[in-house]
Amino acid sequence: MDQFSAHLDRGWELISRNDPRGAEASARRALELDPQSPEAYNLLGYCAALDGNPDDAIEAYRQAIALDETYFEAMLNAAEVLIHPMHEYQDAIEMCDLAIDLAQTDEETVDALLLMFDAVLGRDGQDLTEAQAVLERLPPPPYDNPAHTFLVGRAHYEVGEIDRARALIEEAAAKDPTHAEAWYYLALVRDERGDQPGATSAFLRSRELDLGVPAPAWSLGRDDLRELGRQVIATIDPNLGRFVRKADLFISDVPGIELVADGVDPRALVLFDGINVPELGVPVARVFLYQRNIERLAGGPDGVEGELRAAVEREVQLTFPDADSPGGAASRDLN
Repeated sequence: MDQFSAHLDRGWELISRNDPRGAEASARRALELDPQSPEAYNLLGYCAALDGNPDDAIEAYRQAIALDETYFEAMLNAAEVLIHPMHEYQDAIEMCDLAIDLAQTDEETVDALLLMFDAVLGRDGQDLTEAQAVLERLPPPPYDNPAHTFLVGRAHYEVGEIDRARALIEEAAAKDPTHAEAWYYLALVRDERGDQPGATSAFLRSRELDLGVPAPAWSLGRDDLRELGRQVIATIDPNLGRFVRKADLFISDVPGIELVADGVDPRALVLFDGINVPELGVPVARVFLYQRNIERLAGGPDGVEGELRAAVEREVQLTFPDADSPGGAASRDLN
């Protein structure tokens, strides 16, 4: 094996060990040997994405594509980052269009169409028409790649096609009992079908599997997340912040099993406790932040504050429907 290939192989090995910094060093050594290598830029982009630097990732992926206009893998990697965490949905759709034109197998077509589905769904929100049209372009099951079985099932769930989703998601969970996403969506499907005990069992399994996944390389320290949480609570809209500004703040990876068994989503970001207890004298006594779940959605350190702010505001509005009113009933009762 030549030295250039050895650096690339070493980089991908370090990626598999959740070491993006080490992998980046390998990618840069490869670029020293071949500054025009699209493969090295693709690896560099993957390192940046894994390390929570989406802007750097996109720059590297675009450089890889500029060097090789047929680089299918780099296009998919770029589209994935454009969708999450960047939310640049139209750019992602255009990247997927390029990839679909280059797809040479059904498996490559499915990969590109699934990413396009996610981009369209993110862009169009509640208008599912185009997202459903993308699904209709997919080759029919069964799929040779087990990941596609789940991803297509998840896509059908997202557009409300529960029965079509169920069979595929059940198959995915059966084929890979360690697939956390499959178990989570299996719980959602069971809940939609009124199977509460089955949903709880699947939620608990997904929670267990989520905890087995290493934290991202860029994960914040607990004290840093707690301080960020305090800053968010202090700076959200005063009509919302008044409900939580005196609350004690606690950090955990995910909700406890007793909470999940009691109906709490294992991927909840925020939970309020001690609500409207007169003797405590505050609308909310305790706020729990679930770090793994927040960081999963954030996609990088720069996204944590936005996800946290949105989650706290959403939870206040759900818990206190009159929260936007300066003289809401909950506030009057406790102040």
